[in-house]
Amino acid sequence: MNQRNKKYLWGAIQQTGDELKGRLPEDPRHPSGRNPYAHVASCLREHFKCSYKDLPDDLLDDALRFLESLKS
Repeated sequence: MNQRNKKYLWGAIQQTGDELKGRLPEDPRHPSGRNPYAHVASCLREHFKCSYKDLPDDLLDDALRFLESLKS
C-alpha cells in the first residue's frame, strides 16, 4: 500500500477505535480494559490475513467497508 493510503487507513482505524471505546466486552486477559485500537488492527489482520500496512492499494475500499462493519 502506498504511503498516502496507509496514512488514510490508519486514520480510519483510529476513528473506528475511538468509536469502540468502552463498547468492547470485558475480557479476563485484559484486567485494565481492552484497547480498541489494537482490537481493530487485529480484526483487520485476521480478516485480510496481513497487516493493514501490507494490504494492496486495490483493497483500500474493502478495508474501509470492513471498518464500518466493525462499528455496528
